[in-house]
Amino acid sequence: MRIFMSAIAASFSVASPALANPPLAEVESVREALITAGMVVEIDEKCDDISMRLVRGYSFLQNIEKDARDRGYSDAEIEAYTDDDAEKDRLEAIARDRLVALGAVPGNGASYCAVGQAQIDARTEIGRLLR
Repeated sequence: MRIFMSAIAASFSVASPALANPPLAEVESVREALITAGMVVEIDEKCDDISMRLVRGYSFLQNIEKDARDRGYSDAEIEAYTDDDAEKDRLEAIARDRLVALGAVPGNGASYCAVGQAQIDARTEIGRLLR
């Protein structure tokens, strides 16, 4: 009986890497939410007429963490991902590229205001985080 139980335990320990979560960078909902947050911050920094909604933004960030936790990621894994400078740089570059695709022109604050206002008017996730 003991050998049988040991064999079952061994099969679970061998199988568990296959059941492990993918890196957080590969979790689309988390990645996309962080890119959205990056776009909001960029608009807030470049446009004097529009600012981010701090309470709503804080809640948005907490929901990203909750999403990751609900998917089985530990606080340590979440913190390691959000503290990764190379990943931050990568996501910020994607956020900037998406803003340019929406009409933002680097060095032109008014273009960021126009993009932000369009997002507010369209009631997108980005727009809901701005005022």
